[in-house]
Amino acid sequence: MDTRHRLKEYEMVNENASCHLRLEGELTIYTAMDMKQRLLEPLSTCRQVDVDLSQVSELDSAGLQLMILAKREATRLGKDIRFVAHSPSVVDVLELCGMMSYFGDPVVMAKGDKQ
Repeated sequence: MDTRHRLKEYEMVNENASCHLRLEGELTIYTAMDMKQRLLEPLSTCRQVDVDLSQVSELDSAGLQLMILAKREATRLGKDIRFVAHSPSVVDVLELCGMMSYFGDPVVMAKGDKQ
């Protein structure tokens, strides 16, 4: 397996029915299958899930589709998933695809990120 296309880090913290996920690395076709379960699993135990995207180095259409799936699944279950601390790579794709407002989350880039 080509290690250049791996999600480098995944961290989940569960606090009082709220989960916080921090993703690091690529959110692309090469990592989407692995990330699908990781993004959807917390929805079974948490009422709210915050996904920190500040360390996502690359996002492609497969990663964007995964974000859309997670948002739809959370809505279906009556739960909330928020994508926070968007990296410049994530912001670029959301802008390119006209999806900045789709998720309903404020787009705030991580501290120190510049475009």
